[in-house]
Amino acid sequence: MSSLQLLLRNSRGAGSWFGRSGAGALSGVLSVARRSIIDLSYSTHFMDFNGSSIPSSMKKLVVTKLSPDFRSAVSVQTVAIPTPADSELLVRNRFVGINASDINYSAGRYDPSLKPPFDAGFEGIGEVVGLGLSASSRYTIGDTVAYFGSGAFAEYTVVPAKVSVPVPAVKPEFLTLLVSGATAYIALKRLGDLAEGETVLVTAAAGGTGQFAVQFAKQAGCHVIGTYSSNEKAGFLKSLGCNRPVNYTTEDLAKTLRKEYPKGINVVYESVGGSVLETAVNSLANKGRLIVIGFISGYQTPSGIPPFKGGTLPVKLLQKSASMRGFFLPHFLSDYTEALSSMIQMFAKGKLVCEVDYGELAPGGKFVGLESIYRAMDYMYAGKNLGKVVVEVAPPSVSNSKL
Repeated sequence: MSSLQLLLRNSRGAGSWFGRSGAGALSGVLSVARRSIIDLSYSTHFMDFNGSSIPSSMKKLVVTKLSPDFRSAVSVQTVAIPTPADSELLVRNRFVGINASDINYSAGRYDPSLKPPFDAGFEGIGEVVGLGLSASSRYTIGDTVAYFGSGAFAEYTVVPAKVSVPVPAVKPEFLTLLVSGATAYIALKRLGDLAEGETVLVTAAAGGTGQFAVQFAKQAGCHVIGTYSSNEKAGFLKSLGCNRPVNYTTEDLAKTLRKEYPKGINVVYESVGGSVLETAVNSLANKGRLIVIGFISGYQTPSGIPPFKGGTLPVKLLQKSASMRGFFLPHFLSDYTEALSSMIQMFAKGKLVCEVDYGELAPGGKFVGLESIYRAMDYMYAGKNLGKVVVEVAPPSVSNSKL
């Protein structure tokens, strides 16, 4: 008797799936089955051990104490491979993305009620190697998916099927869109109110999210200023259409903006904080809009907040009828599906650059394996990255065939 027949027989006994609705759910599996399925629960999920070589254990990064020092807060642990529930997928991670906010998460700043230990990482992309029966109505073994959720810094992650994003291939370029691209797309669309001919300032413009803010502002017909820290980044920004790259290590940003843009800046996409944020406020035009999407310059400090002289902020905003608004992606999830769909289409048509930094030029070389996430984090916080920092968790699987 085949394992699939065994599954059906036991499902009849369980009585929860092999009724009229259960037969319909399994009919698609029966019609295309090409490989035996090992079903651990007999009625709730499929696990493709043979085709995907699922081991008995895996490594993952776990926050064991709250600290903005990522190396001391997070440790590598070996645990059993998780089992997907009825509506979940088990994803074998190929690539994971590094975000500045990973440190805020490890420091417990997003959810004070969350106590260690808890899993680290926000975004991943890989192949489906296990799934629940409900999830099998949309996915099958071998499908490639990306996701935005907790616990991504692991060799395998269980992900709700409803928040998984089908992608045509396991390319890290798709990974850049999940947080970095979506933040720029939604923030500028909902809060920027961009108009053709306006002047837009993007800080950390050659970074993971800055690269997208530059492109979306250009697509809106705006004149774009982008701050950067090295000559290599200047060339990259020009290739994206940035009109005025500004090297903040060799130029005085405040003086440059006063001299070259005396009428002020219409929209600022700001992620650095501190003195850069002060300069941005002082440089706003009448009816200018400043969007705060982060303040990375303070994340590694105990408070997580860089010093900011905001005593006269109300006066400065009032005098210019200007506004300053914050953007936190989880608050805009109603816009997420449209944003992601639009960006994937743009990328497919060659209308969107998704620059990925694998760390080839980093000390120690390319970021490969979970342990390299520590180096990748240091690399990003040193401002060395060009585009989105990505870690390759595992090489391509031996087989991508489907059930």
